[in-house]
Amino acid sequence: MATSQDYRLGDFTFPRGWFMIATSDQINTHKPLAVRFFGRDFALYRGRATGKVVLLDAYCPHMKTHLAAPNDTSYVIIDGGGTNIEGDSIRCPYHAWRFNDKGECDDIPYHDGAIPKTVCVKSWTVKESLGAIWIWHDPEGGEPEWECPSLPEWDDEAWVQWKWDDLGELKQHPQEVVDNICDYGHLSPIHGSTVQRYENEFKGHHAIQRQCGPHRTLVGDDGVSPILHTITKYHGPGVLISHLTGYYESILMINHTPIEDGSVHVWHALLVKSPNGNAKATVEDEIAAAQFQLASRLAFAQDFEVWTNKAPCLNGMFIPSDGPFMKARIWYKQFYNPRERSAEFLDKCEGVYVPNGAEPYTQR
Repeated sequence: MATSQDYRLGDFTFPRGWFMIATSDQINTHKPLAVRFFGRDFALYRGRATGKVVLLDAYCPHMKTHLAAPNDTSYVIIDGGGTNIEGDSIRCPYHAWRFNDKGECDDIPYHDGAIPKTVCVKSWTVKESLGAIWIWHDPEGGEPEWECPSLPEWDDEAWVQWKWDDLGELKQHPQEVVDNICDYGHLSPIHGSTVQRYENEFKGHHAIQRQCGPHRTLVGDDGVSPILHTITKYHGPGVLISHLTGYYESILMINHTPIEDGSVHVWHALLVKSPNGNAKATVEDEIAAAQFQLASRLAFAQDFEVWTNKAPCLNGMFIPSDGPFMKARIWYKQFYNPRERSAEFLDKCEGVYVPNGAEPYTQR
């Protein structure tokens, strides 16, 4: 399993950015959820007082008990009605120390004195959006540099909201996944695309792919494939959003979040506008959207299968017709290094690139 150091990405083991860590329906006000990402364990729960999502480092500083591990025998859980969530706080099942949503210990039942401020666990910046829970991860501990992922279409009744496909763990470094954004050469062999126009652009925390052409898996009743246009954009290192037109108008989202240094958890989903032009999506629209999401997931599975069985590409034998792999890898490095160095990487990669033999997507 190759590591960030093997790819020579920079100072940090894990990148800076917004990352998905759970679906909204995985967390509730009754049971905390134990999750592991970025090589560390977390306690994730929904506060009973306000419904807010809280993410804390998992281990109580007292004796290192996991705050969110399944437990049915502690009287903290039994007397709490089957939960250790109180208001927006959580109690340790071992000695009943309580930590609030800021990670501060605000109650030790058998202690009458003041509780030192040092008795705390780290609280993380989290947001709930698009039916998912997002963490802002920054090795330097800084505030978010860009907004948490959101889409105005999510609240539009003409669009069918997605149900997340949880694809589980991929035992590859995320570099292998991000390479896909500029891989012009794989579109026909893997996905059956006949690419008519294609380009990449790197700008700030965005890596963009624009392309269009017929698609072997999207063939109409007349045996002819529509021209599928995809405008695909990475929003930082772990969130990919693609706007698709030409068949159903839809929005694809693929998220990958590091678990350990060399593995990621992957999710897939598709937001689909009413195929029948309804102002409010119908049951028939929901069925069509589910079928289109399945087709999208199967197309993504073609990439996933290759990634699952490949060796790490540490020194690729790239050719000019492949796509701008080296520019994409330079863009990616900004997230593994201090913020103050971002311009150093962007100066070397920002711009629009068209592979040899391809027609640019945008007419300039």
